Amino acid sequence: MIKGLLRTVAIFVPVFLVATFVTFALRALSGLTPAHLQLGESATPEMVAAIEHEWGLDRPFLVQYLDWFGELLKGDLGVSWFNGADIATLLLQGAIVSLSVAGLALVIGVVFGFGFGVLAAVRRTTWVDRAITGFMTFISVMPSFVVGIALVVVFAVSLGWFPSAGYVPAERGTGVWLAHLVLPAIALSFDTVSDVARQLRAGLVAAYRENYVTGAVVRGIGPRRIFFRHVLRNGMGPALVVLGMKFPNLLGGAVVTESIFGMPGFGQFAADSAQRGDVPAVQGVLVVSVVLVVVFNLLVNVILVRVAPASARGV
Repeated sequence: MIKGLLRTVAIFVPVFLVATFVTFALRALSGLTPAHLQLGESATPEMVAAIEHEWGLDRPFLVQYLDWFGELLKGDLGVSWFNGADIATLLLQGAIVSLSVAGLALVIGVVFGFGFGVLAAVRRTTWVDRAITGFMTFISVMPSFVVGIALVVVFAVSLGWFPSAGYVPAERGTGVWLAHLVLPAIALSFDTVSDVARQLRAGLVAAYRENYVTGAVVRGIGPRRIFFRHVLRNGMGPALVVLGMKFPNLLGGAVVTESIFGMPGFGQFAADSAQRGDVPAVQGVLVVSVVLVVVFNLLVNVILVRVAPASARGV
């Protein structure tokens, strides 16, 4: 496990350095400055130069990057060009909303994905297996915004079971907080459910064909013990790998989902900042996204090594 963690950290460091460098280079490539955002078309060259000097943008690129990276390591993401607010504070407010939705979507994906995958594998080659496989294929091609609109029409407008839009903090009550998260989380979870279920089914079916399972059957070991001790542990690796790859999709899908459900989340903040040309805010979004994705994949790797030790050896 320690070797696996060290490998992941060794990959994380260069990825983080390259991601931060490319992210910071976006400002130079975009040609945007706070002067154009604050002064608009009335900006004169002298006014632009004065504001750029105030923000330190007239220094060499590498000097700016090293100063920004040093502050980044301290947790300081800078301030917004749009309103001068602290970007870390703004991101934290949006991240709480987005991580709540993505977290619930991930839970739904794990529970139903593993449930359908296990059922299909146990009932392999039967009508149950074919029905689940067909259903997973169907929901995998449904865009999250279409699912979200359909959920609002049916469960919010027609039935009135859930609110149609908005977000309520957990401090105002767990029930009302969850009520606002259910529909967007379900809309985001369809792709995760289908991919996890299909990968788990394939991994379990392959594990059932291994010689150690045949030997366990010959020795008279019960099917339940064979499944939980041999098949599930050795067959869930592909599903865990896919689960790690799905977390970035959940964060990316939040942009569309939050627009549909009117949620002031991470994705909505990123979209608004990009439209305004608020480069420091966009940089903060990208950096935080990279960190979240890498940390989540690190956790998935730890779980993978624990449940399937052979994966750490590349077996």
